[in-house]
Amino acid sequence: MSAQRMLFLTVAALLGAGIWLSGWQQVHWLLYIPTALLVFAGVTGICPGLTVYRKLGFK
Repeated sequence: MSAQRMLFLTVAALLGAGIWLSGWQQVHWLLYIPTALLVFAGVTGICPGLTVYRKLGFK
């Protein structure tokens, strides 16, 4: 596992812990999207956000 994938999983775990500590009903549903995308990026190695920014012309 690469350091980048481990970083994605660590950030997703921290976001998940924050959601859990705040209460599942108190957190807005929009906060679940980056958590899910970071887990996806950590497991597969494909980061959707990075792909979008590259298509927009960023390096």
